[in-house]
Amino acid sequence: MSDTGGTQNPIVLIARAIGLWLRGLVRFGYDPHEAAIEDRQERFEPFRKVAIDCGAHDATTPGAIFQVRFRFKNLSPVANRLLSLIPIPLIVAQPGFRSKTWLLGNESGDFIGYYEFDSIDEAGAYWDSLPLRMMRRRAAPGTLTKKVESAAS
Repeated sequence: MSDTGGTQNPIVLIARAIGLWLRGLVRFGYDPHEAAIEDRQERFEPFRKVAIDCGAHDATTPGAIFQVRFRFKNLSPVANRLLSLIPIPLIVAQPGFRSKTWLLGNESGDFIGYYEFDSIDEAGAYWDSLPLRMMRRRAAPGTLTKKVESAAS
């Protein structure tokens, strides 16, 4: 995917994220019971959620879900929980982004990123985004899976 309009330029992303924060649109919090995911006989527990508060648009169902599962090759789950704070500005500034929930499998040490986007196209394009390119370089070989689907599925 080409970087049209500078949408993956880190300076543009950070400026967009700062604008969202200054307008009070970035929200943190999660419900541990509502967001747990069962995957391959393992329960993934949420440990963080970030969402964009866009008023009335929040009441509607997101257009798409993007989910990625992986294990880091050189980081413990504890280290990753801390380091996963760093790319938040690059994540919230993505086109069509609505929310991300971080989840950890206690047995495997695998992580799941569960994202909501406005559209299937924006969710699909996220695979080639700067934050995901950085994550893919740090993923252990053979542990990375992704799923993009309509939220109506």
